[in-house]
Amino acid sequence: MTSLGKLPRFLLIGLLAVLAGFPVYWMATTALSDQDQLYVGRQVPWPQLGNLGSLLAAIREVPAGRWMVNSLVIAAGTTVVSLLLGSLAGYALSRFRFRGRGLVGFLLFMTQVVPEALILVPLYAMFITLGLLNDLAGLALANAAFSLPVATFIIKGAIDTVPYEIEESAQVDNCPRFGILCMIVLPLVAPSLAAAAVIAFFAGWNEYLFASTFLMNRELWPASVGLASFIGQYETPLSVVMGTALLFSLPAITFFLLIQRRIVSGLTSGAVKG
Repeated sequence: MTSLGKLPRFLLIGLLAVLAGFPVYWMATTALSDQDQLYVGRQVPWPQLGNLGSLLAAIREVPAGRWMVNSLVIAAGTTVVSLLLGSLAGYALSRFRFRGRGLVGFLLFMTQVVPEALILVPLYAMFITLGLLNDLAGLALANAAFSLPVATFIIKGAIDTVPYEIEESAQVDNCPRFGILCMIVLPLVAPSLAAAAVIAFFAGWNEYLFASTFLMNRELWPASVGLASFIGQYETPLSVVMGTALLFSLPAITFFLLIQRRIVSGLTSGAVKG
């Protein structure tokens, strides 16, 4: 009776897994399909492994590997800056009482309302002045400006749940404030740090608008801009686009599946104050 009761749940989980995995499957099927099938005939609903060699040869003609490395550099830089500054800002907003504290939190929140396209022109002028055009580090800083407020609020919510008596005990032992943050507080809120890191990482990994504006050198493009460059006025090689997109998506999908439990626990750790 218990097994029969669990059957609908397993069926629902299986259905959701099929629906979630079908886009990846269809990307692989499209990547391994003939161009004639995609544009003239009807696409075969299963991958044609015989086209794998020609697909890999077509992908090698473009710097897909270099684009993925650039995406990784941008995402890693965005994550490091967001976590470093977000930890400091989150700790300050959680533990210190100062004039304008509420205003600072409000301004951080309002940055999420401003569209990226609205600040594109002034940011482009600033990048010219600072010499950050065609620079992956500058692009990481621009992305961190948007992911930093989210990381700050996630970390602040987690630090709010840490008893302040723990820090007082460390202060009695003459532990400096920065040491308390690094050695005591941050290890206790590690799940929230992981959640903030994942959000910042994917914000940098999927970057397109700033990259397509600030990076003119093709060798510096991330994979998102490289994929968009395949779209032409008269012809778009769908098999190459889908093959490259699949290579670009698989690392992100694998990373998310491995860390999804940590994301959920980190996002909910500050929901109830202990």
